[in-house]
Amino acid sequence: MNMEEKILSLMRELSYKPMSVTELQRALDIGEDEREAFLTLLRDMEDKGLVVRTRTHRYGVPERMNLLVGRLQMKQRGFGFVIPDRPGIPDLYVHAGDLAGAMHGDRVVARIHRRHGDRPEGEVIRILERGLHTVVGTFQSMRHYGFVRPDDRRIPVDVFIAPDDVGGAEDGDKVVVEITVYPGRTTSCQGRVVEVLGRPGDPGVDVLAVVRKYELPEAFPDEVLAEAEAVPDAVRDEDLAGRRDLRQRAMVTIDGEDAKDLDDAVSLERLPGGNWLLGVHIADVSYYVREGSALDEEAFRRGCSVYLVDRVIPMLPPRLSNGICSLNPQVDRLAMTCEMEWTPDLRLVRHDIYPSVIRTRERMTYTAVRRILTENVPELIERYEPLVPMFRDMRELALELRRRRLRRGAVDFHFDETKVILDESGRPVDIVRKPQTIAEQIIEEFMLAANETVAEYFQKLDVPFLYRVHEDPDPEKIEGFKEFIWNLGYVLRTKRGRAEPRALQDILDQVRGKPEERVVNTILLRSMRQARYSHEGLGHFGLAAEFYTHFTSPIRRYPDLVIHRVIREWLAHGALPAAKESRWRAEMPRIADQSSERERVAVDAERESQDLKKVEFMLDKIGETFEGIVSGATSFGLFVELENSVEGLVHISYLTDDYYLFDDRQFALIGERTGRTFRIGDRVKVLVAGADKEERAIDFRLVEETGDGVERDGSRVQDLRPAAGSGGRSRRKKAAARAAARSSRAGGAGPAGGVARAAEASPVGRTAREAPGMREPVLVGDAVTPAKKKRGHAGTAKKGKAKRQGKRRR
Repeated sequence: MNMEEKILSLMRELSYKPMSVTELQRALDIGEDEREAFLTLLRDMEDKGLVVRTRTHRYGVPERMNLLVGRLQMKQRGFGFVIPDRPGIPDLYVHAGDLAGAMHGDRVVARIHRRHGDRPEGEVIRILERGLHTVVGTFQSMRHYGFVRPDDRRIPVDVFIAPDDVGGAEDGDKVVVEITVYPGRTTSCQGRVVEVLGRPGDPGVDVLAVVRKYELPEAFPDEVLAEAEAVPDAVRDEDLAGRRDLRQRAMVTIDGEDAKDLDDAVSLERLPGGNWLLGVHIADVSYYVREGSALDEEAFRRGCSVYLVDRVIPMLPPRLSNGICSLNPQVDRLAMTCEMEWTPDLRLVRHDIYPSVIRTRERMTYTAVRRILTENVPELIERYEPLVPMFRDMRELALELRRRRLRRGAVDFHFDETKVILDESGRPVDIVRKPQTIAEQIIEEFMLAANETVAEYFQKLDVPFLYRVHEDPDPEKIEGFKEFIWNLGYVLRTKRGRAEPRALQDILDQVRGKPEERVVNTILLRSMRQARYSHEGLGHFGLAAEFYTHFTSPIRRYPDLVIHRVIREWLAHGALPAAKESRWRAEMPRIADQSSERERVAVDAERESQDLKKVEFMLDKIGETFEGIVSGATSFGLFVELENSVEGLVHISYLTDDYYLFDDRQFALIGERTGRTFRIGDRVKVLVAGADKEERAIDFRLVEETGDGVERDGSRVQDLRPAAGSGGRSRRKKAAARAAARSSRAGGAGPAGGVARAAEASPVGRTAREAPGMREPVLVGDAVTPAKKKRGHAGTAKKGKAKRQGKRRR
């Protein structure tokens, strides 16, 4: 146990009370000659938020002092949540007036004031680390100064720009601003323009703004490129020492058509006794990227490759990722192989992990393999004739592995991937869904099998390692999901708020092929915790796997690269040298945290670049009608997702045939008078009313048929035929009555939950924004806006506002 661990262990003892430096020295038996080093360590731990120093200069751990350390996540309306560093602790709500100058992304120390149920509330008392150093936004020129309005609406303040710091920007330019003065209780946010990206409508500026917003590093430092240039272009004889030669084994890569970084190859043989011999061969990147090198440091900083809508920002220089490390066909490549022998009834009887040299036969695509296996295309079968029997065997084994995984209780979500097709100038011309086919399933199942095998082997060896973990869902969210699907007619069995993966998979099986399938999948996914990296093997809930890691993509994920190093060292010596084991045990938590954080940044950037292009795609569709499905219901309207995955908002002010009340238990808007119900999963027809690329918002209006079959804008049709989701089962009618009764008791504010919980109910990755100041009920008749309510409802609206504000603080 090192000194940091000893300090933390002491401070976490129940009998511990905050001590001064001298008292800590005495308790830990630290001599005077070690005092300076001890003080330096304490200061470092304080900077990291591991310990807190009080006003009387005494030290303790945050959790014992009613404090919380975490990352601040702001919301558009000015308040925020502190996401704790330590998993399993509830997020802390922070009012806009209690931020003490903290901004979105900052790592902070917050004091917990009071709790409402399981939701704590508090205030920021110290900023440990700034999360934002630059801001991307639109420059607006004034007479004697300028300011930048941030693109990220989670930054609720404009950045003041002095005349000398304009940097050549003109009014309306998209710019990057370096923050020079952070906002405080008495100071505004100030900065200087460091880069002018261009005019908002110019080709490529939108995605470049995303790159700058998330501070994604495009160019590699010179020393990194120099190291990459020093790597040989081909495998040399001296590189083969200690490797098994698999160059005669039939193996292929199977990837998308546009993939260039091919980091996994697969092989499959039927052994004489009937067993399967599955080989998963992964690019041996760790052989070329040595620990502590400039290449390694840059890969750690990036964490992973980022796949934006029009470009890839790789973790490693292309010379490596697309060159010597990529398992290109018909050339020698170094690999790390995981070989698994399965019986026909899928018992793993042996496995072997070793360094190898391979030569793939073909660079296969998902499309080609799918067409061979499902369409029996003669030209493809003839072209790849020697490999076709192996592909058919792969299909058989993959489907058996998948059935085995589902039997043990894995949760198998059904989401089609979408791809935005761009023209040469970067403008979107189409959006297509890419359903998962048997070809993708083959690679998925084989990679899962290898990841589990490697994780189990090294977890039982108890060596320093990185794992991919997915903890059990929050019981409160599972109860919310349980109530939601009950209103759709499905029953989820739980025990003390906990649902087994198998029970959740049963629900997904029941909704498959039904209109509500996508939304049930979405709501369940949001009810789960986010998978992350950890130095502890905590298992993977979604996969129902006791052991799981990421071993299969070292070209584009840093954790995979790290565990390849551990594997190499173990295989070379039969055990880890003491010095390396000690160092890696200390380093793995830091690597896990960094990798998890960089992964979240990549996901957000990728999603935002897609959303930008989806909004741009709809700009010339204004006035057109589409069929879609209600993908979210909130107190301010309905989110509708079209077949091409584009999502927009039907604002509640357009629903003028009744007062509509939001029932957060059913995720539905229910008409107070008519009982007309719009719920998640209902099919509707919408007209594109507007698209705002700056706000990343698409506005829809409902289109319905009158009795004569003529389509009309739903906001102006008074005598409407019931649309999809209007009434229906008796359970829905009873639910509408319950919601109306609850709303009446709450003074017309709608069911418990209000705006705060409505925002949580909206699916991840919303492109539309919540309009401020909107009220929940909308009057029947002429298309009134929320500001034009009748006098008889004024008191109700005020009560509703007060109740919602109180709920937001909870």
